[in-house]
Amino acid sequence: MGLLNFIKRIEPDKDKHPFLHTVYDGIYTLMYVPEHTASGGTHLKDKIDLKRVMFTVVLSLVMAYIFGIWNIGHQHFRALGKYVGLTDGLHLKFAFGIAKILPIFIVTHIVGLGIEFYYAYKRGHGIEEGYLVTGALIPLIMPPDIPLWILTIAIVFAVVLGKEAFGGTGMNVWNIALLTRVFIFFAYPLSISGDGVWFAGLTEAKAGAMADYGWIEHYIFNPIFNALGWDTFQAAGTAVVDGFTGATPLSLAFTGGWDNVLSHYSPSELWYGLVPGSVGEVSKPMILIGMLILLLTRVASWRIIFGGLIGAALTAFVLNQWGVTPMMQVPWYYQFYMGSALFAITFMATDPVTAAGTKWGKWVYGLLIGFFGILIRVLNPAYPEGWMLAILFMNTFAPLLDYISLQSNIKKRLKRAKV
Repeated sequence: MGLLNFIKRIEPDKDKHPFLHTVYDGIYTLMYVPEHTASGGTHLKDKIDLKRVMFTVVLSLVMAYIFGIWNIGHQHFRALGKYVGLTDGLHLKFAFGIAKILPIFIVTHIVGLGIEFYYAYKRGHGIEEGYLVTGALIPLIMPPDIPLWILTIAIVFAVVLGKEAFGGTGMNVWNIALLTRVFIFFAYPLSISGDGVWFAGLTEAKAGAMADYGWIEHYIFNPIFNALGWDTFQAAGTAVVDGFTGATPLSLAFTGGWDNVLSHYSPSELWYGLVPGSVGEVSKPMILIGMLILLLTRVASWRIIFGGLIGAALTAFVLNQWGVTPMMQVPWYYQFYMGSALFAITFMATDPVTAAGTKWGKWVYGLLIGFFGILIRVLNPAYPEGWMLAILFMNTFAPLLDYISLQSNIKKRLKRAKV
């Protein structure tokens, strides 16, 4: 209680120092549950506020972060032909992954929370909690070498025009993390698409290119590893091996079908995530752990998740029967092994603000995301992944689905009332 009393004593005056009070309020509610009590009747409040719900989602992403950090390093050293075993050079792989993900994570939160603080101050209310999840998701859907200045512009665009312009947390029409990604995809496509962007720490993603390490590797990690007698980052004389290809499974499938994918990666590598890709989308077991947490805590809608999985599976199965292009011939169940299908359905489609809210609407919302996601992935030659566009498209129509569902229920009740 001593710490709590101290924090209460240093509370800035809201009228004299509105910005400081906004910052204080955000930190206070982050550390302690709100002091709300039941006021009688049926209007009861428990200790689970919006911040705690958001933390549950962040917790569900932890395993994807851990694996993604390791895989950044693993893919880097695989390109160099070094430490190819899963546990070889483990300290170097994790250190390299941290060196790449940490700047992305820091910039994401400084820029996004800075905008949140400013708008909270201008509107005279507490800091809103919605960016906790957005800030955790954005680094996971980015390539490891995304230029930080491009990331900054994208976050400003997404938070200001996609969220604050609509009134802040709970008012946005589109998923903010996906809006950040879609801005980069259309404004700076070479920084987020193609085979080379998924490999960091190389002068170029091709055979003969040299390793390229930054100050974090040289001046922070190398002295520590030297003191411990471990291997260190050595850029001199380290080149990408002959025969290296940075092709992702999806690009391989689109050009040569499933056989082309299997010529580079095994199904187990695809499932466990030993492939290039966005930081958090690669490992399916880690995503399933997060899905289980969200379902057991009832933070995410099981109707949306299962609707998305069913919609994707049925669409892929139907396209298998058509099978006129290499991508159509990929077995429907292997569509979940590649790309961001599971990640998008689990963490993006279930955003409660931008998703449908009625029971019927959630089923249709999930089914259509699965349908459009596979359809865009398989049939669009310019974009062999469809989940970002599918979810943003359905975000737009989620209110319409809820309206149709509510009107249908009203009509049914009116008929029963007349009877």
